Amino acid sequence: MRIDRRATPFLLALLAGCSMAPSYRPPETAAPAAYKEVAGWTNAAPQDDAPRGAWWEAFKDPVLNDLEKRAETASPTLAAALARYDQARAVARVETSALFPQVNAEADITRTRLSGNRVMAQGNPLTVTDTRVGGALDYELDLWGRIRNSVKAARADAVASGSDLASAQLSLQTAVADAYSRLRGLDAEADLLRQTVDAFGKAYQLTSTRHDGGIASGIDVNRSKTVLSNARAQISAIANERAATEHEIAALVGAVSSDFSIAPQVQALDAPSVTAGAPSELLQRRPDIAAAERRMFAANARIGVAKAAFFPQVTLGLTGGYETTNGSLFSTPSSFWGLGPASAVLALFDGGKRTAQVKISRAEYDEATADYRDTVLTAFRQVEDAIAANRHLAAQSVDQSKAADAAGRTSDLALTRYREGASDYLEVVTAQTDALTAKRALLTVQTNRMRASVALVKALGGSGPLGDAQALAR
Repeated sequence: MRIDRRATPFLLALLAGCSMAPSYRPPETAAPAAYKEVAGWTNAAPQDDAPRGAWWEAFKDPVLNDLEKRAETASPTLAAALARYDQARAVARVETSALFPQVNAEADITRTRLSGNRVMAQGNPLTVTDTRVGGALDYELDLWGRIRNSVKAARADAVASGSDLASAQLSLQTAVADAYSRLRGLDAEADLLRQTVDAFGKAYQLTSTRHDGGIASGIDVNRSKTVLSNARAQISAIANERAATEHEIAALVGAVSSDFSIAPQVQALDAPSVTAGAPSELLQRRPDIAAAERRMFAANARIGVAKAAFFPQVTLGLTGGYETTNGSLFSTPSSFWGLGPASAVLALFDGGKRTAQVKISRAEYDEATADYRDTVLTAFRQVEDAIAANRHLAAQSVDQSKAADAAGRTSDLALTRYREGASDYLEVVTAQTDALTAKRALLTVQTNRMRASVALVKALGGSGPLGDAQALAR
C-alpha cells in the first residue's frame, strides 16, 4: 500500500505527539513607572541570577545575626516548607517517569505432575519442571500530550513549591527581625522608665522633705507618689510584654521558651536604609508572585490533560525471554518473544464526565489567573504601604525628638521653679508626665521605623540579598 506523500507531515506529527493544552503566555501585568510614594526609580533589569545574601546584617547587630542563623537551621516552619518542596519535586519525578517505557523482569520455576489419564497420555503420568526467565515492556504513546502536559503541570507545581519555600524563608527571617526590633524597643523603654523612676523618686523625697518642714502640702506629696507609682507599674507592664516577645522569638528559632533568653541591652534604635528599586523589579523578585505564575501555568497544562481524554489511549507491549521444561534454558530453542498486547482505548459515552472535567480545568485556570492578579496587586500595595511608613515615620521621628527634648527641659524647669517656691507641684506633675509620654512616644516611633524597614524588605521580596524562588527550584 502506498502512502500519499502529502500525508507524511501529518503522520510524523501524530507519531511525535501533539498537545491539547491552550497556548500559554505569561500574563502581562502593567507595572507603574515609579512608586507613588517615591519618585525617581528606573526600569528594572532581570534579576534571576542576582547574588543573594543576609539582608538583616544591615542592622549591624550580632545577636540578630545569630538568631537568623538559628532560625534557618532549627525552625519547624521552614522544615515543613522544605518537606513540601521535596514532596512536589518527587511528584514531578513520578509524572516524568510516565514518559519512558516501563520495563519489568520476571523469573518463574514451576514443577507440575501431569495426570496419566489426560488426553493421549496412555496411562503414563509425567512430572514436568517449567523454568521461565524473561521480561516485559509497556509503553503508552503520548499522541495527544496527556503525559507531557501532566509532567509540565507537576514540574510547574514543583517550581511553585520552591517559591513557597522562599516565601516561608523570607517570612521567617522578617518575623525574627520584627520581633527582635520590638524586643530592643522594649529594652529601651524599660531603661527610660527606670531612669524616670529614679528621677520621680528624688522628686518624691523633695516633696516629702518640704512637707515635713511645713512648706509643701499633703496634696503635693500624693501627686508626687502617684506619678512615681505609675512609672513603677509601667516597668512591670513592659517586663511582661518583653517576656512574651522573647517567647515569640524562641518559637521562631525552634527553641524551647523555658531554655531560651536574650540578655536585655540598651542600644540605638537605628533603622537601616532599604532601597525600593523599580516597580517592575517587584514582579521578578517576589517569590509569591513567581509561585502564583507557575501555578497558573500548571492549571493551563491540566486543561490539555483533560482535553486529551477525548482521544484514544494507545499502549504497546513487548515480552520476551527463555522457557524450557527440558534442556538448556539459555539456548535458541528455549527463547520466546511476543509483541503485544497493543491496545487503543476510547471511551464513547461517559455521561458528560470528560466535558465536565475540561470545564473544571478551565475554571481552575481562571481561578489561578485571578489569584495571580490579586498577588501582584497585594504586592504593590504592601510596597507602597511600607515606603509610605518609612518616609512618614522618618519625619515623625524628627518632630517627636524635638518634642521629647522640649518636654524634658520643661520638666527640669518646672521642678526648679517648684524648689524655689515659684510654682505648685501640679505644674511639676504635668511637666513630668508630658516629658515621659513624649520620650516613650519617641522610642515607639524609632521602634516602628525599624519594623517598617523590615516590612519593606518583606514587601520587596528581599532587599538585595535573599533566596530566589527560581534558584531554589532548579
